Amino acid sequence: MLLLSCSYRGFGAAADVVLAMSSVTVRSAPVVTVLISSSLNTFIAEKRLDRGLTLAELKCKLELVVGSPASCMDLQLFSTDNTFIQNLDQDDALLGSYPVDDGCRIHVIDKSGAKAGEYEDLSRVEKYELSQEAYDKRSDSVRSFMKKNRLGKFNEEETSQKATEQLRKLEEERLAAEAITPGSRCEVQVVGQPTKRGTVMYVGLTDFKPGIWVGIQYDEPLGKHDGSVEGKRYFTCSPKYGAFVKPQYVVIGDFPEEDYGLDDEM
Repeated sequence: MLLLSCSYRGFGAAADVVLAMSSVTVRSAPVVTVLISSSLNTFIAEKRLDRGLTLAELKCKLELVVGSPASCMDLQLFSTDNTFIQNLDQDDALLGSYPVDDGCRIHVIDKSGAKAGEYEDLSRVEKYELSQEAYDKRSDSVRSFMKKNRLGKFNEEETSQKATEQLRKLEEERLAAEAITPGSRCEVQVVGQPTKRGTVMYVGLTDFKPGIWVGIQYDEPLGKHDGSVEGKRYFTCSPKYGAFVKPQYVVIGDFPEEDYGLDDEM
């Protein structure tokens, strides 16, 4: 008996076709990957489906994807290039009996009367709300666990130590900042980084981080911004020349701008 093996398309996914004398056997992959869209939703989902499903069983699975009741669905099949192929309208037929290939799209038309986008509007979803008083009484909550184990803010000693440490750091920054005035020449000396020279442009509190910060205009483009951070301007300089550092890293002195010989280069 002569056997011929070839690739055959048009009967679902690419299939192996075996010719034995006058008989033809088509072996299709048992699972197909398709896209699911709906007249109710804007999103498209990708699903792996068993070709052995009946369309009735498929509709039940699609309820969880698109939100439409199975009894209120019409199904349409589109090709990989989004061309309409045919309606899937026989509930007792197998999915594999239709020309469904990987990458095809099954479109669900909802007939329940629901409005488009209704299942995507989270503001219409009834939310479960628990009062702070009721939450405090629960014994199985995260807050209850933290209280029992004296963790986080429920550890008064640790919280007090952190608050004291923050006040100490803020006082150190305040004392260091008293010797720094806008317009002063300075060097920024951070451990592990090269020393940078520049001019003090700003000293004080900021909105982007707590504590006292010193705004520097560097002599070279070694900064991060132009004096503006998160939409708020603290000073003005050229882009990449501005930076903020903590006062303890700023040394005030007679630091003339270094000449790197850039004017001598052509």
